[in-house]
Amino acid sequence: MNKLLSVGVVGCGYWGPNLVRNFRSLPDCRLKSICDVSEDRLRHLRSLYPEVEGETKFETLLNDTTLNAIVIATSVKHHFPMAKASLLAGKHTFIEKPLASSVAQCEELVALAKKQGLILMVGHTFLYSPAVKKIKEIVDNGDIGDIRYISARRLNLGLFQKDINVAWDLAPHDISIILYIMQETPYSINCRGAAHITPGIEDVTSMSLHFSDEKSAMIQSSWLDPKKVREMTIVGSERMIVYDDVAPQEKIKIFDVRVERPPHYDTFAEFHYAYHYGDMYSPYIKQDEPLKAECQHFLDCIRNGKTPLTDGKRGLEVVKILEASTASLKLKGAPIELGSSVKTGHPEHGHPSTSSRSPLASSHNKKIGESSNIAG
Repeated sequence: MNKLLSVGVVGCGYWGPNLVRNFRSLPDCRLKSICDVSEDRLRHLRSLYPEVEGETKFETLLNDTTLNAIVIATSVKHHFPMAKASLLAGKHTFIEKPLASSVAQCEELVALAKKQGLILMVGHTFLYSPAVKKIKEIVDNGDIGDIRYISARRLNLGLFQKDINVAWDLAPHDISIILYIMQETPYSINCRGAAHITPGIEDVTSMSLHFSDEKSAMIQSSWLDPKKVREMTIVGSERMIVYDDVAPQEKIKIFDVRVERPPHYDTFAEFHYAYHYGDMYSPYIKQDEPLKAECQHFLDCIRNGKTPLTDGKRGLEVVKILEASTASLKLKGAPIELGSSVKTGHPEHGHPSTSSRSPLASSHNKKIGESSNIAG
């Protein structure tokens, strides 16, 4: 393999130019090609990066034997066919979130990448954020006690999508963070929402994820909010964390607060909750660009043959939840069962283990099978 890894980026709309900028800035990467159906977009990017080739046909990248990897930043409906073609052409493949439009498509891509011996990585950028890494470190050290629930809000005005609803557009960020922190997949999903602007495409959703041991997570997503909100609260038995990604400073605040119940009491009149109010502190967070770290990680995994932190299997887990949310929306918020709750440890942390499903998962709940095909 050449010293410099040769990369092509397809899709130069909203997010693609950010990927172009970052891959071009990495010293061990040669950004050789960019691809888009719009000649105006190509012309603009090539005015910024004249040494990069501009192509309007994806097949040109597939047939380029000098390309080591292809980065896909197109509409979700194009993720699967383009990624499949890229893998079949022998290219390591990076796909923006979500990995694909269905569980079945994700499973096919994961299996194909394994068969071809190629790196398949999905762009869950927030897992490369210093703030999220710090939260993971705090939780893993037991500093907040046992997690009780996580609440996430990701709100703004637009950008409206035509082929996916707001849950598929915004919730993948929060889902990926929640799974990363919990190290466990939920056994059941509920989701309700409404389509106020475009019929059939929900612009507001509220999703609930149910985990073992009474743990839960709530995700609110909206394209109709006047204020941009990127906030997550992790409530533990000892302390609580508030993560505000929009805040210029102090993105993480740890509150030494909790509620305790008495160990025993004789009558209800003697039952008194104990409220503990302690200090709040904000740990130092290094200001590194998560996307640059993500792009570098992709190159490192190609060069060293390592499994990415956000590999195809992690992308599959997120799409399972999104697919279940679509089914629940169609059933007006009815619970969709995913099966047994499974620990999702990363390979470097040892083999994942399986825990029993919570008894709260009722047998009449609808199940999402391993190869179900409910489109987003």
